[in-house]
Amino acid sequence: QVQLVESGGGLVQPGGSLLLSCAASGISNSIYSANWYRQAPGKQQRELVARITSTGFTNYADSVRGRFTISRDTASSMVYLQMNNLKPEDTAVYFCNVPVSGATYWGQGTQVTVSS
Repeated sequence: QVQLVESGGGLVQPGGSLLLSCAASGISNSIYSANWYRQAPGKQQRELVARITSTGFTNYADSVRGRFTISRDTASSMVYLQMNNLKPEDTAVYFCNVPVSGATYWGQGTQVTVSS
């Protein structure tokens, strides 16, 4: 059973930083791709924020490129999202997402609020 648990969200002032973590368990292959999505208040769709492939290639949404960094620690089955220079429009619930063996798994999400 694949489980993803996000943590690290919270309230931060504009310009601040947060480090989101995603603990993955139940994935037999230690090398896998992973994504961070977010769902802003009042929006039904989740937006892909950052992706890291099984080979370590990273890609970012235009809105966060240069401010966010996705990384992965395969030894501890962790995926991270370092978020710097946060803006009010980054306020959202952030979800970890991992595709494994034809299925897609989601965590429960962690709330990030950027406000003064």
